[in-house]
Amino acid sequence: MNKDQVKGVSKDIAGKIQEGAGKLVGSKEQQAKGLKKQVDGKFEKSLGDAEELVKDVAGKK
Repeated sequence: MNKDQVKGVSKDIAGKIQEGAGKLVGSKEQQAKGLKKQVDGKFEKSLGDAEELVKDVAGKK
Protein backbone atom coordinates (compact mmCIF):
# COMPACT_ATOMS: atom_id res chain seq x y z
CA MET A 1 0.00 0.00 0.00
CA ASN A 2 1.40 3.42 -0.92
CA LYS A 3 0.89 6.79 0.75
CA ASP A 4 -1.88 7.88 -1.62
CA GLN A 5 -3.89 4.76 -0.84
CA VAL A 6 -3.49 5.29 2.91
CA LYS A 7 -4.33 9.01 2.73
CA GLY A 8 -7.32 8.26 0.52
CA VAL A 9 -8.77 5.66 2.87
CA SER A 10 -8.18 7.99 5.82
CA LYS A 11 -10.00 10.86 4.09
CA ASP A 12 -12.88 8.57 3.17
CA ILE A 13 -13.29 7.41 6.76
CA ALA A 14 -12.98 10.96 8.11
CA GLY A 15 -15.63 12.07 5.62
CA LYS A 16 -18.01 9.33 6.75
CA ILE A 17 -17.53 10.42 10.36
CA GLN A 18 -18.07 14.07 9.45
CA GLU A 19 -21.19 13.24 7.45
CA GLY A 20 -22.55 11.19 10.35
CA ALA A 21 -21.84 13.96 12.82
CA GLY A 22 -23.59 16.41 10.52
CA LYS A 23 -26.66 14.17 10.40
CA LEU A 24 -26.59 13.83 14.17
CA VAL A 25 -26.64 17.58 14.77
CA GLY A 26 -28.79 18.40 11.73
CA SER A 27 -26.10 20.30 9.84
CA LYS A 28 -26.48 20.00 6.08
CA GLU A 29 -23.19 21.91 5.67
CA GLN A 30 -21.23 19.32 7.66
CA GLN A 31 -22.94 16.50 5.80
CA ALA A 32 -21.94 18.05 2.48
CA LYS A 33 -18.36 18.61 3.65
CA GLY A 34 -18.23 14.98 4.76
CA LEU A 35 -19.48 13.76 1.41
CA LYS A 36 -16.92 15.91 -0.41
CA LYS A 37 -14.16 14.52 1.78
CA GLN A 38 -15.32 10.99 0.95
CA VAL A 39 -15.19 11.71 -2.78
CA ASP A 40 -11.72 13.24 -2.43
CA GLY A 41 -10.58 10.22 -0.46
CA LYS A 42 -11.92 7.74 -2.98
CA PHE A 43 -10.20 9.66 -5.78
CA GLU A 44 -6.89 9.73 -3.91
CA LYS A 45 -7.12 5.99 -3.18
CA SER A 46 -7.84 5.32 -6.87
CA LEU A 47 -4.77 7.34 -7.78
CA GLY A 48 -2.72 5.22 -5.39
CA ASP A 49 -4.24 2.04 -6.84
CA ALA A 50 -3.23 3.17 -10.33
CA GLU A 51 0.33 3.87 -9.14
CA GLU A 52 0.55 0.37 -7.69
CA LEU A 53 -0.77 -1.13 -10.93
CA VAL A 54 1.86 0.75 -12.95
CA LYS A 55 4.59 -0.49 -10.58
CA ASP A 56 3.33 -4.06 -10.90
CA VAL A 57 3.19 -3.93 -14.69
CA ALA A 58 6.61 -2.27 -14.93
CA GLY A 59 8.10 -4.85 -12.58
CA LYS A 60 6.88 -7.76 -14.73
CA LYS A 61 8.73 -6.58 -17.84
